[in-house]
Amino acid sequence: MPHTAVSPCLPRHVSNPHADHERAYGPSERAILSRAAFEEAMAEIGAWPGYTPTPLRSLPGLAREAGIDRLWYKDESARFALGSFKALGGAYAVLRLLAREVTARVPGVPVTALDLVVGRYAKVTRTLTVTTATDGNHGRSVAWGAQVFGCNCVVYVPAACTPGRRAAIEAYGARVVVVDGPYDDAVRRAAADAAEQGWFVVSDTSYTGYMDVPRDVMQGYTVMVEEAISQLPASERPTHVFVQGGVGALPAAVCGHLWESWGRQRPRFVVVEPHSADCLYQSAVAGRPMRAQGDLDTVMAGLACGEVSLLAWAILERGADDFLTIPDEGAVTAMRKLADGGQGGRPVVGGESGVAGLAGLLCAAAHEEVRLALGLVPDARVLVFGTEGATDPEVYERIVGRSPEAVADGLLSAAGR
Repeated sequence: MPHTAVSPCLPRHVSNPHADHERAYGPSERAILSRAAFEEAMAEIGAWPGYTPTPLRSLPGLAREAGIDRLWYKDESARFALGSFKALGGAYAVLRLLAREVTARVPGVPVTALDLVVGRYAKVTRTLTVTTATDGNHGRSVAWGAQVFGCNCVVYVPAACTPGRRAAIEAYGARVVVVDGPYDDAVRRAAADAAEQGWFVVSDTSYTGYMDVPRDVMQGYTVMVEEAISQLPASERPTHVFVQGGVGALPAAVCGHLWESWGRQRPRFVVVEPHSADCLYQSAVAGRPMRAQGDLDTVMAGLACGEVSLLAWAILERGADDFLTIPDEGAVTAMRKLADGGQGGRPVVGGESGVAGLAGLLCAAAHEEVRLALGLVPDARVLVFGTEGATDPEVYERIVGRSPEAVADGLLSAAGR
């Protein structure tokens, strides 16, 4: 949609006319995401080597800048070895899929993650191939899961996927196929080749006839949400949550988990997208799943998605309160503010897609009309999810002007002062 900016970071906002804070989290929502399924995911992921909750950082300097009382940033930059929350979704879905396939071939035998890690069923898993489409982080998670649990992996990436992100996927033994087109073309190519080759699609987006695996991906994400809930100060809850969009899997996982956990007391929920990749915003305007109207060309590459996940929309169409789009300058500014320590705070490494929720807050707070529409009053308390670190170090350094290592050294120095 054409947009005439009067500011470097003028957001576009629409309130969701179908949002209903009085609506209970019911059976139709629990069929997609539930605390019962979360407990299973938590028990599994919590037992993986290297699992530890990622930090919830308080950003008082940026809270002051935004004119609010509190700002919390869930920092996923050190999640496992992947530097992204995606490790919780793709790898978990690979595990679940392989366990089902082994059980189908070896009936009556319970299959554990340890069985797969040590290769107990390698004769089966080595014959299986998982595939997915990605802009970077999800494919890296699927490739990591395939390597850990013992199957083959083919990952399709759009032409705009950077060489650094391709190499990060290949480092886990996956074959990378570059598709001459955007992310949605890569999704279709992965599905078509999987059908022809007998591979298994492990996607974070759902579509007609493909729902089960994306549920597992989204359920894995709720581990991050529960961590954040447990890390909040005992006497404080956020009044607002800002979460970046993509196909909708991440915001639906956050929204659904908070909705079921806190019911009517859940925070106001704001979904943030790039101006040029606004499928969720357009869906909110139309009241049904719609394609993005932009060209998908954005520095927030992980959010360059043109089509909505149907499962995600089933949660967001009633659970999300507001939809916001921002220009690339908003994400760039947020990355630099985090790296600088945000007015005297700790330096934080935040990737260009991972900071979009924070960027949405800062853009909204800087514009009175949007600020008032979102209820960002002085006593507001906001939670955002920093879902990636420097997943492409070269891109990060080009944007921020320092390497992620230099920023991290500053973080350690600040922590020691």
